[in-house]
Amino acid sequence: MKVSGFTFIRNAVDYDYPVVEAIRSILPLCDEVIVAVGESSDETLSLIQSIASDRIRIIHTVWDDTLREGGRVLAVETDKALAGIDPDSDWCIYIQGDEVLHEDGHAAIQLAMKDNLLRNEIDGLLLPYRHFYGSYDYVGTSSKWYRNEIRIIKPGRGIYSFRDAQGFRKPSNQKLRVARVKAYMHHYGWVKEPAAMQRKQENFHKMWHDDNWVSDHVVAAKTYDYGREVSQLARFNGTHPSVMLPRIQRQNWTFDTDITLDRRTAKDRFKTFCYHKLGIELGYKNYLAAR
Repeated sequence: MKVSGFTFIRNAVDYDYPVVEAIRSILPLCDEVIVAVGESSDETLSLIQSIASDRIRIIHTVWDDTLREGGRVLAVETDKALAGIDPDSDWCIYIQGDEVLHEDGHAAIQLAMKDNLLRNEIDGLLLPYRHFYGSYDYVGTSSKWYRNEIRIIKPGRGIYSFRDAQGFRKPSNQKLRVARVKAYMHHYGWVKEPAAMQRKQENFHKMWHDDNWVSDHVVAAKTYDYGREVSQLARFNGTHPSVMLPRIQRQNWTFDTDITLDRRTAKDRFKTFCYHKLGIELGYKNYLAAR
């Protein structure tokens, strides 16, 4: 099997993205990793070039900053990276700049790719998520966090990035049929040095909204207040991907919260009960799970 990885990034230094860790987390599974590096105002290109691997191939892109509705520019950049993969690849592993794949799942992914390679009805593989908030010690447990997402696809099927690059679709807006793999993706988008997090918030919303909306809804500050938007959290007692350990050891801020407070709505509590106790995932899903 030939496996390609792909991702996109811009201004990773300014906004403190763990993109090096993200790329390194999928490298052991890939024959090549395509990185679409957008024209940046910081040293993002040098950062990517510093990764010691001849399997990384950089393509240079320019983001269309006029695309300010629904995060569409993120899907456009994802598709640019996907278009750069080797056409002979059997599988493609996608990762975003704030996601890191845990190495505990590598063997399961390799087995799933092998087992599903000749299953024509399978378009991709579905990975479970852990969403961290405030620090590396807390994970979101409410249903506001998506529990699973497609991060491995079969190329050559007209598959494209959907909406704001959260998932994928096939032609005619068809959802992908996927097989589940127990290989955890760690999402660190809400764990950054507070000043960098504030810069990201002020910039990131511009991909969804106009300047007036940003001015009205994004609080101007020097640092981000993680206590402002706390949802239901739990203490994380597991392990982080090994590539993340140096970054975690460098954490220079503190975040603590009272996890005994139940901030969930009745609807959220019911959905959580169904998922954990009955194995039923209620609500919108960006995929069709194979039986």
